Amino acid sequence: MRTSPRSPRRLTALAATLTVTALALTACGQGDRGDDGAASAEEEAASGEAVSIRFAWWGSDHYHEMYQEVADAFMAENPDVEIVTDFTDWGGYWDKLATTVAAGDTPDVLMQEQRYLREYAERGVLADLSQTDIATDAMDQGTLETGEVDGELVAIPTGVNVFSVLANTKVFADAGVPLPDDTTWSWEDYAEVATQISASGTGAIGRQDLWNDAAFNIFARQRGEQLFTEDGELGYTDETLVDFWEVALGLQESGGQPPASTTVELETVGPERSLVATNAGGMVPEWTNQLSAVANAAGQDIELLRWPGESQGERTGMYFKPALYASMSAQTEHPEAAARFIDFMLNSETAGDIILADLGLPANLDIRERIVPKLPEVDRQSAEFVADLADEVVDSPPVPPAG
Repeated sequence: MRTSPRSPRRLTALAATLTVTALALTACGQGDRGDDGAASAEEEAASGEAVSIRFAWWGSDHYHEMYQEVADAFMAENPDVEIVTDFTDWGGYWDKLATTVAAGDTPDVLMQEQRYLREYAERGVLADLSQTDIATDAMDQGTLETGEVDGELVAIPTGVNVFSVLANTKVFADAGVPLPDDTTWSWEDYAEVATQISASGTGAIGRQDLWNDAAFNIFARQRGEQLFTEDGELGYTDETLVDFWEVALGLQESGGQPPASTTVELETVGPERSLVATNAGGMVPEWTNQLSAVANAAGQDIELLRWPGESQGERTGMYFKPALYASMSAQTEHPEAAARFIDFMLNSETAGDIILADLGLPANLDIRERIVPKLPEVDRQSAEFVADLADEVVDSPPVPPAG
């Protein structure tokens, strides 16, 4: 349990109204549960009946099966708690969550993504997890702080990823272009390497441009700027944004990357059908947790590279980004049970052995050390890459503004 002081939550009048309405709706179905409307842990245990909490997430069938296995394992060890699972795809998840929150029926435990944290935190939807018994002492504190909004720990990271450059070693070899030294290469080197691959006559393209705010954030951070400030304002200069787009425009002109129309088409196909994954391109920007999917699709060795410019700028720009977060409803009727489940999911060896690196490399460093030897070779490669960056990463960006 964290003990750092927390500032009061600053709610707008609308958020306060929503919170009061949600509490009122919840109370209607609670019966006589005492002054705060929630049964205590002692009352729940004395009743002899399992309390029921709802757990919501998004994802593919693989993730549905994994989360269900975690829930089943928790219930086997905690027969006094029933986990009711609630899942959908990415788009449907946020539409459904908005509807249930408005109706005062927020899931007790819910998975979160960084871009939505501030919106739900400022509406008073998410509980301050620093006030629970969820253990966080084995987690990297810098990563943990990415779940804080206005001084409250509204979400705890499940694991971390790094936005990197994936390089197809066969494409490089066929083109006769050596892999770069990613500890020293510059943005000029990056452009030259991509152009050489495209000009090699093999038919491969030097790099696939993946528009992603993470790439620009790294570029800006190398200059001592950032995408957003702690106050949610834009944190970069116009000159930096222009220079970033000039990299892509220059590569289009040199043939080092496809034209814009092709880039737009490639945005929709997913990592497994990227140019690198289909052996049609040398490099693609991607998160480290996608290495396995890309390597399996390519059938070739794929190398993880640092972004260019890390050794030339004012500071390094790469950062650890939580893959996902676990949050708890501020209006849950069973906060002890919900917190116990989150603690199990993030800190237990049982859950760690089930999840492995599917939610990013575990934020719990003890669990990470335990599961790395159990990972497939390509996932161990990701783990080693992340570990090598530990002394280079300065910090992580603040939670972005709502919207």
